[in-house]
Amino acid sequence: MKAHVLCGLDRIHTIDELLLGKRIGLMTAPTGIDHQLRSGIDTIAERYHLTALFGVEHGIRGDIQAGGKVDTYRDPATGVMVYSAYGKNDHFSDEMLDAFDVLVFDIQDVGARFYTYLYSLAYAMQACARAAKPMVVLDRINPIGGLKRAGTILDVRYRSFVGDYELPTQYGLTIGEYARYVKDYLHLDTALTVVPLSGWQRALYLDDTDVPWVAPSPNCASLSAALCYIGTCVFEGSNLSEGRGTTLPFEVIGAPWLDGAALEKRMASLGLEGVHFRRTSFSPTFSKHAGQLCHGVQMHVLDRERCDAFAAGLLLMDTIQAMEPERFSFIPWEEGIYGIDLLLGTGEYREGKQTAMQLITAHRPGVEAFSQRMKPYLLY
Repeated sequence: MKAHVLCGLDRIHTIDELLLGKRIGLMTAPTGIDHQLRSGIDTIAERYHLTALFGVEHGIRGDIQAGGKVDTYRDPATGVMVYSAYGKNDHFSDEMLDAFDVLVFDIQDVGARFYTYLYSLAYAMQACARAAKPMVVLDRINPIGGLKRAGTILDVRYRSFVGDYELPTQYGLTIGEYARYVKDYLHLDTALTVVPLSGWQRALYLDDTDVPWVAPSPNCASLSAALCYIGTCVFEGSNLSEGRGTTLPFEVIGAPWLDGAALEKRMASLGLEGVHFRRTSFSPTFSKHAGQLCHGVQMHVLDRERCDAFAAGLLLMDTIQAMEPERFSFIPWEEGIYGIDLLLGTGEYREGKQTAMQLITAHRPGVEAFSQRMKPYLLY
């Protein structure tokens, strides 16, 4: 029997006194749906006075690929102006702030530090604090559970839009709990209201509940992808395909020059718990190695309680580097800035100062300390 869970949007009526009679701005995405899969845009437009919509990466309708430009336009369904809160407009302008009295945030996160929605929320909170405007976060499940924390703690020298604040890679908070933490971390003097979940417990993954799954971004189409993403997103900073342009993004990793059979054997020899890497081949339709036959592995999470996805992904990268030292490379995202450093929140790995296991071991105390610091912010 799946747990019956209501998200913040399902319970928005509990804060009618805060929203009725006010101009409402809504920052949302396709995941902003209620238990009947109805968009929060429609619910809020009907129940309250919706005056502005704010799109993050991928847009309010999810029709923009990663990194794509989000323009200002008028939403044809509601007639409300849609402003971009991504790219050059990720910090709210005066025009954007003037469009609402209360800002509501309702977007599903995936529980990974490099998801840009986290920082869109934080920037919006900073803007509301400057303008002395209240903010509401409609809480949602952390789809990969709320107990496990793993990975590296971000060194703020490597802060970016795919990693800010001293968070672990897998941080184990709901989006509402994260907002409570960021409010204190940034010392924001703003009125923050979190509408909590009903029926959720920290041990529950999304598929343990009756909450509908909607892809939070075009390349995270399933819960399996979200589980793997914690570990395989690092391949975005390399010359290997992370599966973009296939039906299994972040589950398959490969390149035209890689020996998938040999890689499968090497990964099996590591004896990693709860995960198996199976040889596979694929041809991406876009992104890295588009139109080329790639060989590599598919990551299968067999036991998500025992699997450390972050360690598995980084050890996979270690193994591929050892197999193909002349062909493997890290790629810069900008002049002198390497994506792997931003994703890991440190340059130690790319610079060869630490192996995967050395990096993981070095960061375990920081991850544990983060877990202790988060206790005052937990709602469940």
